[in-house]
Amino acid sequence: MLTGIVIDALDAVRMDRFWLDATRGQMGGLQLRFVPTAKPKMAHKNRLHIDLAGGPDWQAEVARLLTLGATQVDIGQGDVPWDVLADPEGNEFCVLRPGHPGVLADSGLVAICLDVAEEDRYAQWAFWQSQADWHAVEPHDWGVRLRRSPASTVSLVMGPPAAPKEARNRLRLEVTQRDWEPGEFLDTSGNEFHVTG
Repeated sequence: MLTGIVIDALDAVRMDRFWLDATRGQMGGLQLRFVPTAKPKMAHKNRLHIDLAGGPDWQAEVARLLTLGATQVDIGQGDVPWDVLADPEGNEFCVLRPGHPGVLADSGLVAICLDVAEEDRYAQWAFWQSQADWHAVEPHDWGVRLRRSPASTVSLVMGPPAAPKEARNRLRLEVTQRDWEPGEFLDTSGNEFHVTG
């Protein structure tokens, strides 16, 4: 069962405070766990990122997030109908505007996005459907959206393009699996994930 996201952090306390405020504590039953590290984020885009709902007044929500310590970033997204920001340690996240496909809430965490190469799409879909115990509710040409249940406000979105794997992922999914030994493992695309008992 998918239970949360593990995030490497130079300042775990600050990051915990930022994300609690950024999500307004609305995590759809998932947990963010911050693991201290001495290594700053590398320049390349993360393979896993978070999407927040901007709500009807999405411009005010972006301004609020900037006040909390987020920054606007350009990762080559071009002209898109969402805003790309970064948390205080440079981890990218998106603020989705009203009417964005698949958004079922006006605030908080609404999607966890995992980059998947086109050739890995079906293997990753099957792997994460099994590990997360979430099910495909919206298969598309661009990828797939999984949810714990059709009404769950948070989805796991997988699709291309996949950022190059240059180092250990800074953000990693965390699952509970009673049949596995606790630890860190790799998915079918080489992304690290955590297993708890």
